[in-house]
Amino acid sequence: MVISGKTSLIAHIGWPTHSFKAPMIYNPYFERAGVDCVVVPMGCRPEHFATFVRALFTLENVAGALITMPHKVAVVELLDAVSPAVKIAGSCNAVKRDAAGRLVGDMFDGEGFVRGLKRKGVRLDGATVLVVGSGGVGSAIAASLAAAGVGTMGLYDARAESAQALGERLKTHYPRLEVRTGSNDPAGWDVVVNATPLGMNPGDPLPIDMARLSKDTFVGEVVMKQEMTAFLSAAQARGCRFQVGTDMLFEQIPAYLEFFGLPSTTAEVLREVATLAY
Repeated sequence: MVISGKTSLIAHIGWPTHSFKAPMIYNPYFERAGVDCVVVPMGCRPEHFATFVRALFTLENVAGALITMPHKVAVVELLDAVSPAVKIAGSCNAVKRDAAGRLVGDMFDGEGFVRGLKRKGVRLDGATVLVVGSGGVGSAIAASLAAAGVGTMGLYDARAESAQALGERLKTHYPRLEVRTGSNDPAGWDVVVNATPLGMNPGDPLPIDMARLSKDTFVGEVVMKQEMTAFLSAAQARGCRFQVGTDMLFEQIPAYLEFFGLPSTTAEVLREVATLAY
């Protein structure tokens, strides 16, 4: 791709940057689609982050910023307006400057997860969903599931207070949602989500009792280190349909593109053109 004086810039901000995958997905897509934009990794230590973000958005050719660890929480207080997903998750992974010059933020981890479920034909309106893990990604997924109209949501975390606090935030924005906390029993749920890091390392315990999992339950994973985690393999052995962790990544990119006002695409196209290296 040719970078010129007309090229728009998306900053991918985090620290460290060696594991960043966004440039290897967005940039091949931009080149294929003829979009004059480029994603550039920018390593920023936490002590410089606030100053850097404010300076970044004084540039006229910045289309937006992708925010990743360790800045997803810190960026929220720098913004002028945020989505309900950001308020519920307490974190943000996309920032842009709107027409009024305000810095606006959104969170797309959950949106990517939900888009993946919908494209697989999973009915969410009125569904019952158990989300195991109430950290940043679990909170984002819970927020997007609530926005998609699920009827009942179970929340479980090893720290009970974390699940309870997430439930309270959800009820503030979605008062009709029935929220249950305190149990990771997968029996009886339409969808079960592993939003914990369990599965990233060999020998990790499973997040739920797989013997209690029905074959009719759809299972979702967030771990991306390997496609078939021990959790997904066990769910598959029980006859469950499932979604792999990387689906959340590829499905959220079209939402990012829409947020930044750029031509969007599908997860299939992004997978086809991506030049991922690990």
